[in-house]
Amino acid sequence: MERTNDSMLTEFVLVGLSAHPKLQTVFFVLVLWMYLMILLGNGVLISVIIYDSHLHTPMYFFLCNLSFLDICYTSSSVPLILDSFLTVRKTISFSGCVVQMFLSFAMGATECVLLGMMALDRYVAICYPLRYPVIMSKNTYVPMATGSWVTGLTDSLVQTSLAMQLPFCTNNVISHFVCEILAILKLACADISINVISMAGSNVIVLIIPLLVISVSYVFIVATILRIPSTEGKRKAFSTCSAHLTVVIIFYGTIFFMYAKPKSKNSAGSDHQDIIDALISLFYGVMTPMLNPIIYSLRNKDVKAAVKSMLGRKHFSDGV
Repeated sequence: MERTNDSMLTEFVLVGLSAHPKLQTVFFVLVLWMYLMILLGNGVLISVIIYDSHLHTPMYFFLCNLSFLDICYTSSSVPLILDSFLTVRKTISFSGCVVQMFLSFAMGATECVLLGMMALDRYVAICYPLRYPVIMSKNTYVPMATGSWVTGLTDSLVQTSLAMQLPFCTNNVISHFVCEILAILKLACADISINVISMAGSNVIVLIIPLLVISVSYVFIVATILRIPSTEGKRKAFSTCSAHLTVVIIFYGTIFFMYAKPKSKNSAGSDHQDIIDALISLFYGVMTPMLNPIIYSLRNKDVKAAVKSMLGRKHFSDGV
């Protein structure tokens, strides 16, 4: 492919579902509805946690961060996706692409690390219940959450900077709904070995290590729960971490399905695969943030009680 100077490349073309106009209308309605549910569900969850003093604990502090992350993550990409469904020529400026890619990558990386921190919190709560208030004090859980954000933002800054320093070809067509970093790297007209090595290191830090932390934590959690003599005690112990475990399975399950499936070798199959990859990425970016508040609400009596209390007081004040 012909090579072009960075200053000459002013925009990228997002393919998305351009070849399937009928599907675009269906997906526009579906994604818009899911996005509104994400804003509503996570917004309500954040409000409830802030409103109810009984939820001012480490677990709900992390959950509040997770909900805020989900709102930021989807807001960095979904408006662009919705616009692409309605626009004939789906373009995004070079600078706009950089910003969108940075924010999406940062939020995704931060969520990976935060889920690991939440697993440590559940490990301490179940394995060391008497020492939990001392170990998980404000001086502990606030730096843990802050560290998650700093790690995600720093990682995204490094990966985005390396990607944007590459020279790009005259082919500026991205086979995706958004500026996804792997799709961007495919357009580079230079050796991307440094980017590949950097991405591998990033995967170890924000994917593998948090997953190992989660796995080891739950091994000890399960071992502790099995030692509880009463069935009721086991049920209560497991209920405190079942929502987090469900979110982890959905989150990491989608990621591994996205990157572990076999790649097509012929061009026609490759084009079809690009569409499938984009749809799976769309599912990962929208479905998971929508399910998180539902999972935590349905599986958590404290959250449901807080919601009822908040709605009850609002109804009372409106009546007065």
